Amino acid sequence: QVQFVESGGGLVQPGGSLRLSCAPSGSRLSIYTMGWYRHFPEKQSELVAVITDRGMTNYADSVKGRFTISRDNANNTVYLQMNSLKLEDTADYYCNVVEWDGTEYWGKGTQVTVSS
Repeated sequence: QVQFVESGGGLVQPGGSLRLSCAPSGSRLSIYTMGWYRHFPEKQSELVAVITDRGMTNYADSVKGRFTISRDNANNTVYLQMNSLKLEDTADYYCNVVEWDGTEYWGKGTQVTVSS
């Protein structure tokens, strides 16, 4: 069974940067979209960014201009470069992968803490 594993989370000061990665362990997939969601304590999850197989992207308004999503199609890997991090970016970040046949995968999450 394919699993996606996130990495790159951690503790960073406001204004700092982190780069999240999400890679599969398993067979090659036919992926349509790859994205990142984040979950805040006692709040709903929100879509952070998503990228299609052709490189079209969409971002939450709160991260536009600060975060960049990219993907390596050859390795089914998605990245999230996070710059100018703010206290309110503190959350658990999850990657989401959707294949062309509609099969959906979620990673187990990586914690990002922005604190001085």
